[in-house]
Amino acid sequence: MKGKKILFVGDSISLNMWESLLCMVHAAVPESNYSLKSKGNHSTFSLPEFGVSLEYSHNVYLVDLVKEDIGVVLKLDSIENGNYSWKGYDVLIFNSWHWWVHTSKGKNQPWEFIESNGKIFEDMDRLVAFKEALSTWSGWVDSNVEPRTTRVFFQGISPVHYDGREWNRSVSTTCKGETTPVNGTIYPGGLPPAVAIVKQVLETMSKPVSLLDITMLSLLRKDGHPSVYYGQDGNDCSHWCLAGPPDAWNEILFALLSNS
Repeated sequence: MKGKKILFVGDSISLNMWESLLCMVHAAVPESNYSLKSKGNHSTFSLPEFGVSLEYSHNVYLVDLVKEDIGVVLKLDSIENGNYSWKGYDVLIFNSWHWWVHTSKGKNQPWEFIESNGKIFEDMDRLVAFKEALSTWSGWVDSNVEPRTTRVFFQGISPVHYDGREWNRSVSTTCKGETTPVNGTIYPGGLPPAVAIVKQVLETMSKPVSLLDITMLSLLRKDGHPSVYYGQDGNDCSHWCLAGPPDAWNEILFALLSNS
């Protein structure tokens, strides 16, 4: 990847994977000088010795969030932000889903209205909205990416472990205190419904996009979340410890890049 620019675009789960990759790269070349800079929603880790930059752009929905007279609008069919921040890269790794399930207006839900096909809604089925937004994203990729110069990946759906019934425990059980993965290769609770939507959208695309199919291996890692380190003040069963599962995601990414 000498001389290449890699961009992660997505939410805090994407940040999880980007930070994991920085740790792995730095561990491989610990004596190499590096720079780490952040400006606004964009962060850049550079290794000048190798001409490599690993960048992260915080964008939780991929489609546009616009402040209008009525309030902040999530525009499912608009993706102007991609035109000025996603071009000129050798590798693009997109991610979205974590924020689509947030329903508390304010901190957890940054929009007040959804715009779909020119109509304004106060809310709508989140899976339907996610699919429409992902279709808008796929249209952007098909129209703007040149496969000869840019590889595109979709990070896949990262699961949560807040309901113990999914791994045959009680409803009050969460990841907190879990110290071992789920046995075997099948997760009793099944796949999140967003997985099927991602695969449906990718199948319709004219440009090649590689799916980092991380969901099942991550479902099995009910022990991989930082909840245990929060003491009595928190219970994070959606993000991941480092070192941890995101390192495996990056091993998959590395394998795909190496075999291209």
